[in-house]
Amino acid sequence: MEPLRGAIRTYAWGSRTAIAEFTGRPVPAAHPEAELWLGAHPGDPAWLETADGEASLLDVLTADWEGQLGAVAHARFGDRLPFLVKVLAADEPLSLQAHPSTMQAIEGYEREERLGVPVSSPIRNYRDTSHKPELLVALQPFEALAGFRPAARTIELLRALAVSDLDPFIDLLGACPDGGQSDADGLRALFTTWITAPQPDLDVLVPAVLEGAIQYLSSEAGEFAAEAKTVLELGERYPGDAGVLAALLLNRVSLAPGEAIFLSAGNLHTYLHGVGLEVMANSDNVLRGGLTPKHVDVPELLRVLDFTPTTEEALRAAVHTDGPEVVYQTPAEEFAVSRLTLDGAYLGHELDAPAHHDGPQILLCTEGSVTVHAKTGTLTLHRGESAWVPSDDGPIRLLAQQPTALFRATIGL
Repeated sequence: MEPLRGAIRTYAWGSRTAIAEFTGRPVPAAHPEAELWLGAHPGDPAWLETADGEASLLDVLTADWEGQLGAVAHARFGDRLPFLVKVLAADEPLSLQAHPSTMQAIEGYEREERLGVPVSSPIRNYRDTSHKPELLVALQPFEALAGFRPAARTIELLRALAVSDLDPFIDLLGACPDGGQSDADGLRALFTTWITAPQPDLDVLVPAVLEGAIQYLSSEAGEFAAEAKTVLELGERYPGDAGVLAALLLNRVSLAPGEAIFLSAGNLHTYLHGVGLEVMANSDNVLRGGLTPKHVDVPELLRVLDFTPTTEEALRAAVHTDGPEVVYQTPAEEFAVSRLTLDGAYLGHELDAPAHHDGPQILLCTEGSVTVHAKTGTLTLHRGESAWVPSDDGPIRLLAQQPTALFRATIGL
């Protein structure tokens, strides 16, 4: 077990305070800090703080894959750590995006390899051959748009905005009877129409929608106030962007600290604001559809999107409790995520962390302070600090003297 120093990624939508404050560094940071990567992704691996100095986690794993991952995990996933942990801090909305399935990622990667597009190219869609299911757990209040809302509910929203220019599009959604595949067909038709619309058409429709949102909010606050405010915010940042219209089709999600959503392949989403913990398959494949100055590939996005409607409730990750540990339930094979809350009767006593199965662990302390005992040593983690626990160094015991929250990520069952 060794302390783990994450790699900081700076993007324009990040925060100059959140990650710096979380990791105990001077505030404000010199640049907006968007993500703290804790893992072994080749694009930006974390660093182990060893007695002999810092060492890349990727290099340590490469030197001893089976010993670090364990025989079972190595047999399942080969020479790679299958998950990536991030702390994400969004001061501004991220791009409208989706991630591919495994088959789509393999096909896309091989196609771009044949075309000779460098992996580092800004127009590259597929940087690896993995899908990217992800769990987002709010560390602070967190706002997002995710998943296509059922068509009937979206029709209610569009009618509430009372924009005559939207009438043909309401008819497009309403042309299909409610339910199942018909909803998906209508959503696909409307999203495709908007995302491929000529710019002159967008320059008329987007301002009309924004004016409708203003009028809606100026009257007595209605049930779609959050959606209307979000559209106005996106329209101000990205005038004339088709992504502003696409946002009308997605579920508006508000997460309290500790609540989570799980996003599978093809789920169109954008994170709007907040600080959260992301755990995902170890991939950097992103297909963007708007709300960004980065590369947008609409045909490829349409190829990977899942238009099956869902609800906010269906996106939320279910949990089950095992003593002080809350386990977030997902179908992902690559990762498992839990939060250990040490307070009350758990303070001042050594506690065996529930051992669900063998495998390496990444630990991240988000509140308080905890002493971690593994087979080969002891380490104290304070808020914002993390550790790498190789497979053969578990199970772990914990001791906290103050209320503490400790997240851990390992390989899925």
